[in-house]
Amino acid sequence: MPRIQSSTDLSNNYNDISMFCRESREPVFITKNGQGDLAVMSMEMFEMLSGKLELYSLLDEGRTAAKAGLKRSYVDVFDDIERELTGSEDEKI
Repeated sequence: MPRIQSSTDLSNNYNDISMFCRESREPVFITKNGQGDLAVMSMEMFEMLSGKLELYSLLDEGRTAAKAGLKRSYVDVFDDIERELTGSEDEKI
């Protein structure tokens, strides 16, 4: 069940809300004048969610490219990755 707090609670009980977010890994929803206003979460959870969004975006980009016929063999892809990781500029023939 989501935890909902007022903006006054956020001001008066910041440390408790911060600890809850970090320990539970759940957001706290903040209301202002009885209406939803903010979602507060730990930096760890924010970074995790941001990473997921970036991954989903890249996966969607790949799916779109594949549907458009822009495909490469896995051998070519892994060769490119290996060259990038090792700093090698040598092209395989």
